[in-house]
Amino acid sequence: MSCCLVEFCRVQELKTVREFLFPGQQTSTLDTGFSQTEKELSWEDADWGSWEKDETKEDVKPEEENEKQNAPWLHDCVVSLSPCSDLLVIACKHKAVFLSAKWRTDEVGRDEMTLAVSWSGTLSTEDGEHVTSAICIPLASQKRSSTGRPDWTCIVVGFSTGYVRFYTESGVLLLAQLLNEDPVLRLKCRTYEIPRHPGVTEQHEELSILYPTSLVTIDGFSLFQSLRACRNQVARAAAAGNDMVQPPPLAYKKWGLQDVNAIVDHSSVGIMTLCVFDQMRNASVLGGFNAAVKGSPPAMCQYITVGGGPFTGFYYAVEGSSQPLLSHVALAVASKLTSALFSAASGWLGWKHKHKHEEDPAQKQKPKVEPATPLAVRFGLPDSRRHGESICLSPCNTLAGVTDDFGRVTLLDVGRGIAIRMWKGYRDAQLGWVQVCEGRGEREKAASPSVPRRHAQFLVIYAPRRGILEVWGTQQGPRVGAFTVGKHCRLLYTGYRLMGVNSVTSQGWQLHTQQLCLFDPATGALRTVTVPFHLALSDKKSERAKDMHLLKRFNSLLRSREVEPDILESEAQSVLLEIKHPVIKKQALESLLSNKKAPVSCLINITRALLDSLKKQDPEAVDEVLLQLCSSQLRLLQMYIDITALHSADPHPTGQDTDPTLTLTACSGIDDDLARVGPSLHRYTELLSRPSVSFAPDPEGQFPVQSFLSQLEAEGGSLRVVRGQNTDWTLLGSFLFWGCLCGQSPLQKVCDMLQDTGISPQDLLALLLNVWLNREKEVLQNPQAVWHLHSLIAALSAMTGAVEDSWDLQCVSPWWQQVRTACVQSESAGAALLVALVSHRAAKNSITSLAEKKFQSDWEAVSLELEQWAVCVRQLEDLLALHTLLCLPAPRGTPGSPLARCSVKALLESGTGGMADSVAKWVFRQDLKPALLKGILETRGAAEPRENPSEGEKNLEDAGFRKAGELLVPVCQRFPVSLSPDILFAHCCWEYVVQWNKDPEEGRYLSWAVEHLKLIANPHIQLGISVMMWNTFIVNRFSAAAFLMEKVGKAPKDRLCRRDVGMGDGAMTSFLGSCTQLLQTLVEADAGIEEVPPPELCVEEVWMGAEGPASIAELALEQRSVHYPLVQHNCLLASLLHAAMAFGVRVKPLSLFDSKGRTAFFRDLTSIQVLPSGDMDPNFVSLRQEFLLKVLTAWVKTQVEGADPPLPCPGPPDNSWASLCLDLAPLLQVNPDVLRRHLVCQLYSHGLDLRAEEVALEVEDKDVLGSQLLVLTGQRLSYSLLHTQTRPGMELLARLPPMLCTWLKAMDPSELSCPSVSLSLTSRMVSRVLEILPENHAQYTLALHLLEAVDALGPEA
Repeated sequence: MSCCLVEFCRVQELKTVREFLFPGQQTSTLDTGFSQTEKELSWEDADWGSWEKDETKEDVKPEEENEKQNAPWLHDCVVSLSPCSDLLVIACKHKAVFLSAKWRTDEVGRDEMTLAVSWSGTLSTEDGEHVTSAICIPLASQKRSSTGRPDWTCIVVGFSTGYVRFYTESGVLLLAQLLNEDPVLRLKCRTYEIPRHPGVTEQHEELSILYPTSLVTIDGFSLFQSLRACRNQVARAAAAGNDMVQPPPLAYKKWGLQDVNAIVDHSSVGIMTLCVFDQMRNASVLGGFNAAVKGSPPAMCQYITVGGGPFTGFYYAVEGSSQPLLSHVALAVASKLTSALFSAASGWLGWKHKHKHEEDPAQKQKPKVEPATPLAVRFGLPDSRRHGESICLSPCNTLAGVTDDFGRVTLLDVGRGIAIRMWKGYRDAQLGWVQVCEGRGEREKAASPSVPRRHAQFLVIYAPRRGILEVWGTQQGPRVGAFTVGKHCRLLYTGYRLMGVNSVTSQGWQLHTQQLCLFDPATGALRTVTVPFHLALSDKKSERAKDMHLLKRFNSLLRSREVEPDILESEAQSVLLEIKHPVIKKQALESLLSNKKAPVSCLINITRALLDSLKKQDPEAVDEVLLQLCSSQLRLLQMYIDITALHSADPHPTGQDTDPTLTLTACSGIDDDLARVGPSLHRYTELLSRPSVSFAPDPEGQFPVQSFLSQLEAEGGSLRVVRGQNTDWTLLGSFLFWGCLCGQSPLQKVCDMLQDTGISPQDLLALLLNVWLNREKEVLQNPQAVWHLHSLIAALSAMTGAVEDSWDLQCVSPWWQQVRTACVQSESAGAALLVALVSHRAAKNSITSLAEKKFQSDWEAVSLELEQWAVCVRQLEDLLALHTLLCLPAPRGTPGSPLARCSVKALLESGTGGMADSVAKWVFRQDLKPALLKGILETRGAAEPRENPSEGEKNLEDAGFRKAGELLVPVCQRFPVSLSPDILFAHCCWEYVVQWNKDPEEGRYLSWAVEHLKLIANPHIQLGISVMMWNTFIVNRFSAAAFLMEKVGKAPKDRLCRRDVGMGDGAMTSFLGSCTQLLQTLVEADAGIEEVPPPELCVEEVWMGAEGPASIAELALEQRSVHYPLVQHNCLLASLLHAAMAFGVRVKPLSLFDSKGRTAFFRDLTSIQVLPSGDMDPNFVSLRQEFLLKVLTAWVKTQVEGADPPLPCPGPPDNSWASLCLDLAPLLQVNPDVLRRHLVCQLYSHGLDLRAEEVALEVEDKDVLGSQLLVLTGQRLSYSLLHTQTRPGMELLARLPPMLCTWLKAMDPSELSCPSVSLSLTSRMVSRVLEILPENHAQYTLALHLLEAVDALGPEA
């Protein structure tokens, strides 16, 4: 709560920087020159005026060399730091070093920011030129995602020749400007600030350049655009290899400062407007009594200079109402001497991409320098002997600090132009400002939201000769902080932020800038000053400031690790009693009570001492809130001690703690319930207690008193439990009841003590239920915990205020309703069931005893309460079976995250499909195949195994999924309606298609989704699910695949598939196959809906209260019927796409249809579309026939032995592709017989003669087939005779008829895919040809000759 000097960055390679800037000096003084000077004099006991005495020059020559070596080298340099603290510039003479921010990890492992050298070199371009001033201006990013960080930083450097040059962070020269031939004295910048009040004038951005007799201001917007344009042009020029850059125009104003002897520094205050009184006063002074006053005061730019004659000068430049700022209209106003001169920069220099900035001889001549507009000083502070050295303007532009050669610091009121305060004894002082915003405290809560937040300004003075950094409150505030620092540091104050920000772009930004920092060259550390806002509101005698100091000391004492408990208690008590303000004392007490290191005895003693001190005070002066806090916290602490002592006592010191008669009566009923649910609980406990990762318990094992105090509040004579985080709520319940549940604490004494504390029975019951339900694993492993739970519930029920005396048997008791609500909302099914069984038995005993008192009858009482308990127990038993199923671990490597457990309430709110949805997610995580799931569902109704088990049942036994089946069957038996096969298959189908949509590369998911869809027996549900799948997940990707294949004209590559369809080429092949099967299933379902009535969906009786979203089956039944021809039309396209993708056939699939057919694709399946009818254009038929022939050819190639299967996806097996092509032929108006003949020829060509003979039986046009096969026979024989070059073959060739020999030579065996075939197959093929061809056929004789040749070649071979 006081001023702090915090290090935020450190400069690396400082020795390298000094050696580069001062190569001739020794570097030994870098480490030793500062430690000696710091020990010579401290700021507390030093003689401040000792430096003003004249020093003798006798016997100093031997020491002059040491003084030169020990001289502070940084004072001879020009240093500038970016407001964002990410760039530091150090320049001396003609050299400069740029240091950029980098992050590194220190030895402890923390990340810290450092400044490392990013560029070093020479900036001067002319002889005798050296750097006189520099400034770093960060430029805001124009991207929408920017949050306040700069895009890049521009370094502006002024030289002794009058040049001003602009560089990038890497030392690249962007542009140069000669505005005046005198040396540049100072560069300063002003950026945009959000107006604090509605009446404050919005200031514009600008860069001001001070010369000995003139001042140049450059508009910030123009400079920002010019710098961005130059940087872009430099980048383009470097990329294109062009050296010359034409910079954009730049607008500026140039003022000639008159009536002053010397100027060394300046400040540009900005635009200001006089009030009406000041306007009338100035008019009367200047114009006399009859002076005219304008209606609105003119806007003026205010400038302040420091130097000599006058010591401080104030200048005012009247702003023109419509003065142009662009350079191309500069000639229009050049003749007006009374207005400021706006002109474009005439001294542009070319930029060359070299390591040194050189210029061409033609450009070395100095450009023309525009004359300045005269500006007279309005008034000043005349002091002939005093000469100003620097001026520092405050962030709000209302105050300014000025240093002079007399060692004084003067505080100026900028608006009134007067000096309001002066400090002395600060020779060579350096100034800076810190502006602090008021925190969001009590003032903002009480005040209106429209009231602006207050700001405080503090003046920071660094006295290098005394080695002290002071912080002073303004205007007449005291010194609020002082720090002893090195004597050779530099105080770096920027006074601006990012350039390029306005009222629109700054919305939502958080500008990360440092106001000032202290640079210590001895260590390279950069430290900033932080000042709390309250120091501006109080002086050093304020009690509040003293209390804040005591509070800080109190908190430091609590955070200390090495303080003994006794010392901590005594010191903390003395500090707490010394605090005066009740609010601060309350804050200190709350800090003490929330401290985890303070022991309980310490808390009790300190709180009791504070309470005693408050009681001794005047009752009217005591704060009631603090008094009540002390008394309530002391009461809670005593209660904590009592409960802890009770849990550590003997649980049964005098024997039995409860009535044995009641225990035996209750246990007899609970035993029956436990015997009934015992097997299910045992199976659930086994799955729940498997090894898992969890947090280790607290080694101390004790509930912290701080958490205990935070969850209990005292209200009068009673205590109220505050609901916090679920973990803390469980810890509090464990602290109160866990010892009783484990049998380690006296149960009745604990309940009596809790009743005496005033905690309501309802809160105690909630705590007991919470700890029982949240520590399920532990309570299930302790069988005796059930009996202790029954005793606790019975004891709590007997408390006053638990069960109402006026309770009617036909009404619901709020007490037992609270238990049921906790059970149905809990996800711990086993623990909730045990609570329900115990509470059901306790409620039944209570109702029975109440009925006996009222009716004096032996009849069993029937009430609404018992009916609700029966429903609750049945629901929890169902939930236990479901949770047992969900707890089954998934096989290794299966997809999906662990399933989240649900509660009875969650199942009821999830609608009628909640149970099926949970089981479907489990099926997906278990990676059960559809056939296996079908086998499990077939066995749920069979008491004994069948003699002829189905294929799914066999797979179930072979695959080792017996455990999953054993757990799923009981769940299905408990939910016979909600988990009927059709409902479960529908949810599994939807779950798999949802998972496929998340990862389309897994084509197996979509394939299994279609398999589940096929297993749905009811066509109405099957139709609805199919339509929903198609509209929600399939049609968009299906259309994208079709358009992509139409565009490329073939099976697209993997990159194109991923770009347009969102999956790879392999996954896309599987996707198209699944689309075909989905549409075929949809066609079959549409054909069967007329024969089967729609099903009636319902749920089990105990789950009739389910309310929530409609289930998948309900949504499926709401779907409209589809247009059968349109579905068949899309199925036809899907088959073509799948074939083209599977075999890589070149085709444009949409071009196989006319305009009507193309328009009907991808439309809503329930709509009526105009489809092609009648005979198709022969051109389309020809294209379709060609495509089918290519598919058959490609498929035959895959049937050859040794060929890899082309379909890693669900597709037609074995001969189904051939059958599919033949089935598609009539739909495409292609002659199937042409396809059969082609298939026979391809099979013979690949040597598959036996399969070719089977297909040849179905060919209708035998003559054409015979001619085609005759050619194939000739090609085979030609290969055997002419290409094998065997001796028997040559002899046979010589004996053949000339006509046959010529025909064989004309054959081309290369057309055969498998020319090497046995002669027996060839002979059989020729015989088959003779059977096909009629005797009167023209080639019948040729076939006979071929048969003779083959028969003759056979024996000789």
